[in-house]
Amino acid sequence: MMCVVLAFGVLAQQEWKHGRLEVTKDGHYLQYEDGTPFFWLGDTGWELFHRLKKEEIEKYLENRRQKGFNVIQAVILAEFDGLTKPNQYGELPLNNLDPAKPNEKYFELIDWTIRQARNKKMFMGLLPTWGDKVMKLWGKGPMVFTNGNAHAYGKWLGDRYKSFENIIWILGGDRPAFNDSVDNREIWRSMAKGILEGTNQNALITYHPWGEASSTQFWPDEPWLDIHMLQSGHAKKDNPVWEWIKRDCELKPTKPILDAEPNYEDHPINWDKKNGYFRDNEVRRQSYRSVFSGGCGVTYGNQAMWQFYSEREEPIAYPERSWMETLDRPGAFQVGYLKKLIESRSITDRIPDQSIIRSGQGEKDKYVTAFRDKNNSYCMVYLPVGNKVSLNLSFMAGKDITVWLFNPRTGSASKPITFAKSEVKNFIPPETSDQNDWVLVIDDASKQYSEPGK
Repeated sequence: MMCVVLAFGVLAQQEWKHGRLEVTKDGHYLQYEDGTPFFWLGDTGWELFHRLKKEEIEKYLENRRQKGFNVIQAVILAEFDGLTKPNQYGELPLNNLDPAKPNEKYFELIDWTIRQARNKKMFMGLLPTWGDKVMKLWGKGPMVFTNGNAHAYGKWLGDRYKSFENIIWILGGDRPAFNDSVDNREIWRSMAKGILEGTNQNALITYHPWGEASSTQFWPDEPWLDIHMLQSGHAKKDNPVWEWIKRDCELKPTKPILDAEPNYEDHPINWDKKNGYFRDNEVRRQSYRSVFSGGCGVTYGNQAMWQFYSEREEPIAYPERSWMETLDRPGAFQVGYLKKLIESRSITDRIPDQSIIRSGQGEKDKYVTAFRDKNNSYCMVYLPVGNKVSLNLSFMAGKDITVWLFNPRTGSASKPITFAKSEVKNFIPPETSDQNDWVLVIDDASKQYSEPGK
């Protein structure tokens, strides 16, 4: 048995080929240590450690791996009774509600989960705590952190997990770092300092803010923060995430930015089912437009999945089905198609460029976004509604262009058509209803790029 375990351990080590994550030299995107580009496709599995058993975690991780997800965002000190309600093995995370006294038995499940994710070549986006343990505002709390125990807890976590390459640390947990009456930045700074000390300064750290906010509002120039996050949220359709991403991309110092919580599929709009629900078309619109505007990736979520709703748990904000029945919802497949599309061309030299759109630009749900690569060898244009668009293609490097029409709903592309390049080209998608979005992929024909999304 010992030989088998050791052989498995060596195999797993060999399978993790590219090292840890780091920020690209230009500051906009992510890559592995060996230079391999990385496109963040996350899933919000917030209550994973708190509400699931091992066999359920394995089922969930494998389902997400098969769909192309490579980051799972999960919380160690969970939002819903995370300090006083045990996990599925009867363990609480802290002794006497003290972050400086973690319960070893509780963390054994987290250790196991990180290893499972690593074997599947997935990262864990670990939140040391949900934000209500620092600034309650709403939720269960209680607020248990001080500067001192935040540092001790962060250092303990960092030391425990310093050998794992597949961890991204996420502070914040759906709360602001300060508001008009309270400033908790020193607590978060202390936790970040502890994590860095525990990992020997080898940690990638970001901050998850509350709805319709960005980490740039709280940490515009914080040395420990490597990646910016925003949350376009669940209050309304078509929040202008393209504007927010552009704003954050232009800040100095330059850091990667992504929408880490756009509207969840099957989430009631503004938390009230009378308003209807966000569905896969809203998920696609926000995901594509944040990525095409410069995001280093995007995170998906589902209303039943983040809370892992089942008959064991009280429902939160009207989930329509259990998490098991939610595994294969349309949006979960479709964000995987987005990842494949981006990965089918160069990932880390994308330049958002709205000047490509000469006419046909819409507003809100019809807002069109475009980007090109730095060598002008290809561009992509996302049409959230299948309306006519006129494009300025004078920037394209080749004499001839190859045009593909990519379907974000199915992940398939039309047969390519090659034209002589002209300064302006008009395109009319085959279907023009509000539910039919498209991506125009336009290549320098001489590059002979492969089919988009393949």
